Amino acid sequence: MNQRQLQVIDYLREENRVLREQLGGRRVRLNDDQRRRLAVRAKALGRKILAEVATIVTPETLLAWHRKLIAQKYDGTAHRAPGRPRAAAGIESLVVRMAEENRDWGYRRIEGALSNLGHELARSTIAQILERHGIEPAPERSRKTTWKEFLSRHWDLIVATDFFTVEVWTRQGLQRFIVLFFIDLSTRKVEIAGIAPVANGLWMSQIARNLTECGAGNPDWKTVPDSRPRPIIHR
Repeated sequence: MNQRQLQVIDYLREENRVLREQLGGRRVRLNDDQRRRLAVRAKALGRKILAEVATIVTPETLLAWHRKLIAQKYDGTAHRAPGRPRAAAGIESLVVRMAEENRDWGYRRIEGALSNLGHELARSTIAQILERHGIEPAPERSRKTTWKEFLSRHWDLIVATDFFTVEVWTRQGLQRFIVLFFIDLSTRKVEIAGIAPVANGLWMSQIARNLTECGAGNPDWKTVPDSRPRPIIHR
């Protein structure tokens, strides 16, 4: 930073002190647009520098405004449609447990067991709960290996994959980036495979090529006994 820039910063700090003295201790009232502008720049500076330069509000308040901006982007309260509420989490967990521990029980049998415990649940609701958890109806459930059983048998040979998102301030404003990661279920080791604003087919194809090359040439890539790369399962 050159001397000219330091002088400009020093002047702006002093000007800010003068304006604060003019207020005489009165609270500065900001509108939403002013809070947004300060929050964007405060996030870029970080808490340590804000503690030295922020005078209108505290660093905690500035960073809280930034978190609120992120939350507002994904607030779907205004778009919620009316409808029948889902079953309580405790009852839903009980339905799943009954189906997993009694693989020959159908919807009617589970409905009766719930009624004996004082819970009235329609068969259609039970069917929806089991479908959400990937549990097939009886008798298919009793003839097939469950997902839980499959995982317990192959836990040391499975790599899971999923996406998460991060919010980044760019010249175009707040932008969401998608992060693809893999996790070794046996060791819990996580590897970042790629970051992109859009996860299209070309990007995923390149990730697949990178993984194939990595699996073939990297001695750390865990393999099954016949040296083939382990199966990757997307939950």
